[in-house]
Amino acid sequence: MDKDFWRNKKVLITGHTGFKGSWLTIWLNDLGAKVFGYSLSPDESICLFHITNLHHIVLSTFDDICNFKSLKQATEKIKPDIVFHLAAQPLVRLSYQEPIQTFSTNIIGTANILEICKNIVSVKAVINVTSDKCYENKEWLWGYRENDPMGGHDPYSASKGCSEILTNSYLKSYYLEQKIGLATCRAGNVIGGGDWSSDRLIPDILNGFRSNKSVKVRYPYAIRPWQHVIEPLSGYIMLAEYLYKEPTRFSGAWNFGPRDEDAREVLWVVKKMAQIWGDGALWEIDKFEHDHEANFLKLDTSKARQLLNWHPQWNLQKSLNQIISWDNAWVNGEDMHKKCLEQISEYTNIEGIRK
Repeated sequence: MDKDFWRNKKVLITGHTGFKGSWLTIWLNDLGAKVFGYSLSPDESICLFHITNLHHIVLSTFDDICNFKSLKQATEKIKPDIVFHLAAQPLVRLSYQEPIQTFSTNIIGTANILEICKNIVSVKAVINVTSDKCYENKEWLWGYRENDPMGGHDPYSASKGCSEILTNSYLKSYYLEQKIGLATCRAGNVIGGGDWSSDRLIPDILNGFRSNKSVKVRYPYAIRPWQHVIEPLSGYIMLAEYLYKEPTRFSGAWNFGPRDEDAREVLWVVKKMAQIWGDGALWEIDKFEHDHEANFLKLDTSKARQLLNWHPQWNLQKSLNQIISWDNAWVNGEDMHKKCLEQISEYTNIEGIRK
């Protein structure tokens, strides 16, 4: 990443109190950016935003992304150069329970930030982070490309497909003409230290192993494109640099997924985590019926590899080792902001990453 580019850039991150948003805040702050955040208040229970003390380094506005007036006032006051839109309802199973809230947050929230940013002169680049689940899933054995159709069986996936279509409309209707860079980013199943979200595989595994309880494994044979959170974030940051400099060329949709061999079954991940953890790692297959989720999903990252020279660096084994290392550091009371920076530094010092 180019520190000279990011030094003193004003960056607004929506959803900065979430798992990915917190990691992105830490990274951009370390690069020298002036980071601002707009999000719901962070969870009063344990969350990455709290344990890394991000309230000391980011000026936050705590409100709903669907509150147009509040979002407009905050964004106009900040006058950001670059915007990363991560605010979302991110859980598939919760979307079945709360479809209206999911559609409102993921569609209207996106429309709000895009409508506001197109009228702020300082804004030069906007990145809308969606999901690999935005595609119409046909259970193909090959990866989805950026020009494949949008779809979505469950409300979450459908909302992300809608967010993609909405963003493309704003790009063609306003942003290209105004020469503001606008892109969407579709990542794989993002994992990493500091994720305590409910109904997610890695947090469930760690919680179970820590408490010596048997982890119940849903969808054991579902295949997902697993990747450490640092991987797609490196792509978002790299894309933002290109988008800022050449908005017309780099606007549009981008996939940031792992290597093909890291699209693995859920059961493979559970067994590997148990192997790394050692004694006390218990798990069992959950035999109850659950809401529909895709069985097979993989991304084609040819575009990012060829046009951005972005490549995944950590394989799944390495990513799982890093997660357990992070979790052990947290349990031992270490400085977790420092731990995040150590893992980012290890990643960026790989040949070909740091400029």
